[in-house]
Amino acid sequence: MRPAEFPTSAQHHQWMELALEQAASALATGDVPIGAVVVGPDGTVLGLGHNEREAHQDPTAHAEVVAIRAAAATLGSWRLAGCTLIVTLEPCAMCAGAIVLARIARVVFGAWDEKAGAAGSVFDVLRERRLNHWVEVFPSVLESRSSRLLKDFFATHR
Repeated sequence: MRPAEFPTSAQHHQWMELALEQAASALATGDVPIGAVVVGPDGTVLGLGHNEREAHQDPTAHAEVVAIRAAAATLGSWRLAGCTLIVTLEPCAMCAGAIVLARIARVVFGAWDEKAGAAGSVFDVLRERRLNHWVEVFPSVLESRSSRLLKDFFATHR
């Protein structure tokens, strides 16, 4: 099988649009609007997710974890080698750990998380050389839209 071509900026934007749609779905349950998508090496959508912490009273039900679980179920394997995870907010330490453990090849994210981000802002778990897997990171894709969604949410909830 031929390796997939390196994702283009246009592909990143298209995938982020899907993640933003997922983020909007989180609003229905009063959760923080964060959305995620896992795509395979050929660009096929394997898993979708949005925050479900409030819906399930589960602190681990972050958008990234939900999307990773869905992708693993689709593939029948926890190894997501060659896959890309797209998420509207920089992953936290827990999600970054799950990304590394799932062997995801690259992460595309929208807004930086200056309080808890683990893809370069506070920590850099995804590129930590002491770990057994490293992830390529593409930040700030549709950043203003991702940020606006979060700012609007928190303006009405704080």
